[in-house]
Amino acid sequence: MRLGVLDVGSNTVHLLVVDAHRGGHPMPMSSTKATLRLAENMDQAGRITEAGAQRLIGIIAECARVAKTSECVELMPFATSALREATNSDEILARVRESTGVDLQVLSGVDEARSTFLAVRRWYGWSAGRIINLDIGGGSLEMTNGGDEEPDVAVSLPLGAGHLTRVYLSEDPPGKRRVAKLRDWLEAELAVPAKQLIEAGRPDLAVGTSKTFRSLARLTGAAPSAAGPRVRRTLTSSGLRQLIAFISRMTASDRAELEGVSSDRSQQLVAGALVAEASMRALSLESLEICPWALREGLILRKLDTDMNGGPRATYIPGPAAEDGKPAPGGGVALSGPIGTVSS
Repeated sequence: MRLGVLDVGSNTVHLLVVDAHRGGHPMPMSSTKATLRLAENMDQAGRITEAGAQRLIGIIAECARVAKTSECVELMPFATSALREATNSDEILARVRESTGVDLQVLSGVDEARSTFLAVRRWYGWSAGRIINLDIGGGSLEMTNGGDEEPDVAVSLPLGAGHLTRVYLSEDPPGKRRVAKLRDWLEAELAVPAKQLIEAGRPDLAVGTSKTFRSLARLTGAAPSAAGPRVRRTLTSSGLRQLIAFISRMTASDRAELEGVSSDRSQQLVAGALVAEASMRALSLESLEICPWALREGLILRKLDTDMNGGPRATYIPGPAAEDGKPAPGGGVALSGPIGTVSS
């Protein structure tokens, strides 16, 4: 069975097509990405602008077509912090649904953290013991700690790399004073959440997920993505400090020339590195293992678990669009499991 996972984030829209039948683990078949930068298309009232809405609708419509031509029998569409925080989120979701037929669901920050934790647990297995996981997105930071498949503590904070770049590091390069100010602010913001996580138990394994952590690990000497997902990759606090001193003096265009850094991510790389540094320091972590699985894989795994246990079935891939851009009547394929069922 082929599944399409449509991830609408702050910066990008990512369609991952997987085969969910090989050995019980989702196997990637294809990956399609498009730049969105939704947070940059918000007005002062926190509303997604018309230009942002049109771009979102166009990208989702194209991803739905790709999913259909890829012979997916199911599409799992979800959005994270950018739509979660938009003051006109309901209006935008309704327009997406009317124009594309895709019923885009918004995950809460805690559900995002829990599903990511599930993916990490399945990747490392029970022998890993108690795990602390950190995930840095464009709009939020998720932190979890647990010894089972469900974390004992799951925290979501508005400390995403894109958000902090816009608020604190708008200059290019950001400058020492702005970097120092953000460092101090992050230390204060993370003190209480870090205490909550540590009180649940010291970890046997500390993990980092997300593109931000993968990029930071690569820049501090970890193997490139071409080496494959099973190569061990780590990020150390000492390597991270040295990296911050280097990249904070560079412009975004110069950072985009570094290996493993895309032009879309180069602007927010410094803020992402500072969040990683502050999180590791607050939790007294000297190093992190970099896990190749994260939110998308967690949602797929939870979906498969739900279907095996006879969960509800209610989603579809839109059929061909009519001339007015709306789904043609009867053109969709019945599918299973709205994304809302992924969290209990």
